[in-house]
Amino acid sequence: MESTVAQKLEAILNLQNIDSRLDSIFKVRGALPEEVQDLDDEIIGYETRLSKFNADIDGLGDEIKKHKEAIKESEKLIKKYQEQQMNVRNNREYDAITKELELQDLEIQVSKKKIGEAQIRIDEKDKDINDLKEILKDRQNDLDQKKGELNVIVSESESDESKLKSERDKSVKKVDERLLKSYEKIRQNAKNGLAVVLVKRGACGGCFNVVPPQRQAEIREKKKLIVCEHCGRIFAGVEDEIEDESSAKRKRSKA
Repeated sequence: MESTVAQKLEAILNLQNIDSRLDSIFKVRGALPEEVQDLDDEIIGYETRLSKFNADIDGLGDEIKKHKEAIKESEKLIKKYQEQQMNVRNNREYDAITKELELQDLEIQVSKKKIGEAQIRIDEKDKDINDLKEILKDRQNDLDQKKGELNVIVSESESDESKLKSERDKSVKKVDERLLKSYEKIRQNAKNGLAVVLVKRGACGGCFNVVPPQRQAEIREKKKLIVCEHCGRIFAGVEDEIEDESSAKRKRSKA
């Protein structure tokens, strides 16, 4: 059996009331959840940079090792050419060996220069790592403090939040699917999280623009879904009507 408009409005208003109570709980936490998440992301970023610096140092270390091996190889060749130079038979052989010796000497100078450059870069990376570790330590302290504050606040409202979430799960099942989608969309765009409101003192309970008497009469009838023409929020009823219904229920209970 399909729900009446009045039943749909009652269900969506109940959901709004639950969500508003949850919003109040989350509001107490303020920006702490976002701050904790931002610090988490920031620390991950620093740790990634730290890993890259260490990888760069490892790469530079391999480069230095390669140049040192090249120097040893050149020194072996120099020793070999020097021995050969002692046994040359003519000037042409002597000049050829001399050129090889100069070439190997140049190779050694180039390798030593590259080792020096790599070492300078390693020293710079080490400084960057030390600076980054200090920043990381400070951010980790900030994160621990923020998490501690958040945990205290969360623990104070954990029971109420859990209960409200359970109520919300049950309430959602009673809401028309298409109406629920509209509700969620309006809530996302509403700063105060209100998607369903009452007409209060002749005005929209969300944007406070005046609702004409004829419009209020249609809202009271609950024969169709009516939204505020200014903010798009769903009207669930008129406040004095809700109060009258509550008064009537109290009177019946006393009788």
